[in-house]
Amino acid sequence: MRVTIFGSGYVGLVTGACLADAGNHVICVDIDQGKIDRLNGGDVPIHEPGLERFRHPQSSQLATGASTPISSQYYQVRVGGDAAAILGICKALIATDEQAAARSEAAVLDHQFIREHTTGFEAFAHCVRGITWDEIERRSGLRRHDLEVVADVYAHSNATIFCYGMGLTQHPAGVENVRLLCNLMLLRGSIGKPGAGICPVRGHSNIQGQRTVGISEKPELVPLDTLKALYDFEPPRDKGMNTAECCDAMLHGRVDAFLGLGGNFIRAVPDRAAMEAAWRRLKLTVQVATKLNRSHSCMVKRLFCSRASAASSATSRRAGSRLSPSRMRPAAFMRPWVTRNRRVRIFCPNRRSSPNWPR
Repeated sequence: MRVTIFGSGYVGLVTGACLADAGNHVICVDIDQGKIDRLNGGDVPIHEPGLERFRHPQSSQLATGASTPISSQYYQVRVGGDAAAILGICKALIATDEQAAARSEAAVLDHQFIREHTTGFEAFAHCVRGITWDEIERRSGLRRHDLEVVADVYAHSNATIFCYGMGLTQHPAGVENVRLLCNLMLLRGSIGKPGAGICPVRGHSNIQGQRTVGISEKPELVPLDTLKALYDFEPPRDKGMNTAECCDAMLHGRVDAFLGLGGNFIRAVPDRAAMEAAWRRLKLTVQVATKLNRSHSCMVKRLFCSRASAASSATSRRAGSRLSPSRMRPAAFMRPWVTRNRRVRIFCPNRRSSPNWPR
């Protein structure tokens, strides 16, 4: 099908990307030639104010327009340039550490932590040194100076928490991105100590709220007796399936139907190709959502979609829950939440096969 979308803002681009990913020929039309040129060049022309300032949705800020600053620096990475940006920060840190050693100054990297708790550092450092700044700038869309500024801030921090959302993970190089981010943490020993660590921020609407109101695949975590007394019904007490178990059941044909209250299930789980094939074998999916996404456009035998208000949208699923850290970790890579008492291997990307490597 040929589709033309007028307007390449948030809604237009998301809708166009979903339709194109489903196999349609999509053209986005916009009156801003500069925006079109940037999009064709791989740049993101949309500034995300939520990364700089925050408005509490349940306070007077929402009505008054006031907001709270949450960041002091903002850098727009090119589409697919995440690995290049992270590698640039690693390169700056390693170079600064080598310069400090030559001047007999305090080390920038945590060499004791690297020596006692990791393996593979030398191979990774050699890999990073071999990447030119021209490659990094071209692929990341950021200037060398900007990445060095970020590295300097990190180098002077005694405790750092790296937060990342699904923009870092939901594409073919998502696993590599997370591994490189872990590498960046390991360089300064920012794993397994107070005030430091890596923090995945789930982007699905109200994924924490579903737990708050008692939606879980584990009945022992839910106040079932209280819910029974309040709402005069007998809640189910059978154990359900978490996300990984739900995916496995779909792959082996043990699930016939899926009810999704918001979210984008088949984009939020790993191994997209296998899951989409299993998804199409479902007999029925029911989706209650506020906007179109891939879980809606990937067709099954029967699909029902219902538009929900923002207040009622949630990613709750009887047979689903968010991935726990133990289920999200890349195989044979690292468990950053326990690395203080075990050695982990530092990931070295494959330059020739990686879809996210600077070219």
